[in-house]
Amino acid sequence: MLARHDLAAARSLLFVPADRPERFSKAAACGADGVVLDLEDAVAPHAKSAARDAALGFLADQAAEALWLLRINHFNTGAGLADLLALRNARCLPAAVVLSKVESAADVDVAVAHLHGGGSAAPIVALIESSRGLEAAARIAAHPAVHALALGGADLAADLGAEMAWEPLLFARSRIVQAAAASRIPAWDVPFLDLHDGAGLERESAAVKALGYRAKLAIHPAQVETINAAFSPTPSQVEHAQRVLAASERAAGGVCVVEGKMIDQPVILAAQRTLQLARRLQADQHNRLAGSLPA
Repeated sequence: MLARHDLAAARSLLFVPADRPERFSKAAACGADGVVLDLEDAVAPHAKSAARDAALGFLADQAAEALWLLRINHFNTGAGLADLLALRNARCLPAAVVLSKVESAADVDVAVAHLHGGGSAAPIVALIESSRGLEAAARIAAHPAVHALALGGADLAADLGAEMAWEPLLFARSRIVQAAAASRIPAWDVPFLDLHDGAGLERESAAVKALGYRAKLAIHPAQVETINAAFSPTPSQVEHAQRVLAASERAAGGVCVVEGKMIDQPVILAAQRTLQLARRLQADQHNRLAGSLPA
């Protein structure tokens, strides 16, 4: 897993039901950049209280250095209010709180007001899961507490009366990634639901990366490797980025050309992002190898 401050570098975020604590450590070992302990859809109403205790107890026992996230219920439910109160009094906050069904910046304000009551607050990942949320995506992304936008595709498709497929959700995906880009935060794509269609997951991961998404949510450990591969810079992309930045430095702000193409500021910024991600992933791999070596 990535360090808790590397939220922007995440490629894969694996959901784990918070009422299955025996899966928490296994999820951390599967290669996902981050793990989302889920108190919402994955947990039945009668099990939410025990799941909340299990998740917060687990977080309190961790070194708190890894990218552990917590998805909470919406605050218009009793379970959501209980989630916020528990976080307010928690000994250890997750690296980020995933807010379900965000429909306005005011929703974020309410959550932050509760969370700040405890003296500190985790960054917010806002899930866009309705037509109202989609309409307000730019304002939600601009909220200073929001560090990522995520597409909740199944609920959004149901609200739109659309099929959860590529073409019907293309506009929504594009709108979310544009809103996120305008506020310089990452956009995360919806999980791929067919666990038996590895080729479909690979195609969709490549397609959303091309659209501008930085990561994809996962619902099974078997999906993580494919997602990580899709969102990782390839050696050729890293080499190209290095050539772009070297040419830009030589040009000292002037016009430069790499491989027959003129290099302007957006291309330079993209090259910088590629190298930053490559360095973060290399550091994470080094840390994992160091941790696996005998003392």
